[in-house]
Amino acid sequence: MPQPENQPKVVMYCTLMCPFCRMADSLLAGKGVSDVQRIRVDLEPALRQEMMQRTGRRTVPQIYIGGAHVGGYDELSRLDRAGELDALLTGDVMQAGEDESATD
Repeated sequence: MPQPENQPKVVMYCTLMCPFCRMADSLLAGKGVSDVQRIRVDLEPALRQEMMQRTGRRTVPQIYIGGAHVGGYDELSRLDRAGELDALLTGDVMQAGEDESATD
């Protein structure tokens, strides 16, 4: 299934052997996300430092959808169970500060 052009960019800090990274990949693939930018922190320690500075966390995966930090696999899975992941992946989530009742 081709990924829609307007789908927000998904970035995941990961390692090769991380089972939670593979579970996140599987969950995203099941949602039709075929294009995940994987940043392998096991290959370059500087990338792990970058991840820690951006997220405040040391563990992988660390997932961004459309520039918003989702967290790790647990948070991604929680969003899915709450029915909120689909909207995030399609870009249908209101941006902070938007008011759907506002009119110009």
